[in-house]
Amino acid sequence: MIRVTMMLADAAQSVGGKLYILGGGWNITGPQPVPSAIALLIEVPWDQANRRHAWKIALFDEDGQPVLMPTAGGEQAVQVTADFEVGRPPGLKPGTPLIVPLAINMGPLPLLPDRCYVWRCSINDQTREDWRATFVTRPGDQPKDA
Repeated sequence: MIRVTMMLADAAQSVGGKLYILGGGWNITGPQPVPSAIALLIEVPWDQANRRHAWKIALFDEDGQPVLMPTAGGEQAVQVTADFEVGRPPGLKPGTPLIVPLAINMGPLPLLPDRCYVWRCSINDQTREDWRATFVTRPGDQPKDA
């Protein structure tokens, strides 16, 4: 079974088979839009190596609805999709899982204040409850009493 570990960060890079994470592990942001990143560590079982796998991360609101952003042609869901394939290095002990590190850096997203959001990951159109990263936005400026 494929396993996924997700972490929210200020920024992330995947270099030489490792993740480099800056400002990782937060779950509160905003309310102003700021850049962010999703660091993913995908553990692929030995028997699923040397195959193409499709992955997707998508942003949902607290009601479980896809977050939509305005585009020139209307609105589009906030999501990232791609494929990966990991090969078995020569001499690797049979049964050893293989690691695929991914870093997805996002520009500032204009999210609503005082709301809960969740990034969900799916691989080959399958997901699990723990393949997610949940965060909240701080409340916006409160009106001052006169």
